[in-house]
Amino acid sequence: MYSRIIVAVDSSHASNRALDEAIKIAKDSGATLRILHVLDDLSVSLATNPYAGYYSGELIENLRQSGAKVLEEARTRAAAAELQVETVLYDDLGLPVEERILTAAQNWPADLIVMGTHGRRGVKRAMLGSSAEAVLRASPIPVLLVRTP
Repeated sequence: MYSRIIVAVDSSHASNRALDEAIKIAKDSGATLRILHVLDDLSVSLATNPYAGYYSGELIENLRQSGAKVLEEARTRAAAAELQVETVLYDDLGLPVEERILTAAQNWPADLIVMGTHGRRGVKRAMLGSSAEAVLRASPIPVLLVRTP
């Protein structure tokens, strides 16, 4: 059914559930799993604290190391299920998360995108946006959104 599945992770409960679903689907279909973690401008700006004494280069390097750790934990979980798995850290800060995911899915090329969603509504959704919703609306391939309970 699917042979190439992309799952985006960020260590949240929603993305962990999405990874679990992607592993199940990949195992059932014999698919290769590509796990992505995306650093974006919003991540950097939310993590910036003028009182912390960070230089932007140090902050970005810390975010890269954190992203690499998230990917390694996800890779270990997928490998334990005896899947073919690849990980990719996107840290160019040039594209919004949703554009990076869609571009990665097109370039690989993926058959399915799996993402977690927090199911935000109202003001929270307007303030924080929804990368998952943006991917769903723009993707030419199937997207599975896994919502937190």
